[in-house]
Amino acid sequence: MGVTLDELKEKMADFAKERDWDQFHSPRNLLLAMVGEVGELSEIFQWKGEVPKGLPDWEGEEKQHLGEELSDVLLYLIRLSDICGVDLGKAVLRKLELNALKYPVNLCKGSYKKYKHIHNNATTTTSTSIINDSKNGVADNAV
Repeated sequence: MGVTLDELKEKMADFAKERDWDQFHSPRNLLLAMVGEVGELSEIFQWKGEVPKGLPDWEGEEKQHLGEELSDVLLYLIRLSDICGVDLGKAVLRKLELNALKYPVNLCKGSYKKYKHIHNNATTTTSTSIINDSKNGVADNAV
């Protein structure tokens, strides 16, 4: 069963309205609640070290608890975006496009380096290459 962000947003809005919780759902309060849930999510992984994808050694109860904490984080995020008037679906798609530009495959594939290190290395490599080509008799205006 799939669910959309809009469906979750509506369910969260209805949930809060039925309980008269809108008065408490300021952006700040929702953010702090979400941070608290991220802390609870972190506790699940605390002291476990690295764990393999799919969590094959975890018990069903542990995975269920993980799902509950992931859900709490997602629901607060969706509620926060709604209260702030941000279309989370559109924002995510835009961010993916920006990340694709920021982290082009040819510079990033297989690298964990952050944006500034990737582009500094590419600029340095390109500049060094241009200087070396210039010294070796390659046309200076080849760039």
